[in-house]
Amino acid sequence: AERDRAAAEAARLKDISKIYFEFDRAELSGEAREILNKVAELLKASPKKMITIEGNCDDRGTNEYNLALGQTRADSAARYLQSLGIDRKRIKTISYGEERPVCTEATESCWLKNRNATFVYSEKK
Repeated sequence: AERDRAAAEAARLKDISKIYFEFDRAELSGEAREILNKVAELLKASPKKMITIEGNCDDRGTNEYNLALGQTRADSAARYLQSLGIDRKRIKTISYGEERPVCTEATESCWLKNRNATFVYSEKK
């Protein structure tokens, strides 16, 4: 039963594990806001749950620039969650810049996958 519950939770979190950004932008799209609304619902329903928002970029631009842009993307998502009533203490942000690509081809469809903020959930100790 515990394994089934964990599998169901993992499947549910998969749908709210990532948002995407336009090239060189950190603004939240309508789709990103919809996903973050679901993230906020989950966090409100699970007071012990914490979230780490990992900002990511495609590999165009310098490492320094991409680290800064990844942080701006993570912070943008964090601010939106705060605007929905989630306590900032439950949210961590980190930027990986271009260091954790999902895809490595030099194509627009691949770059799009790498321009994201990934959500990692954990439990408060």
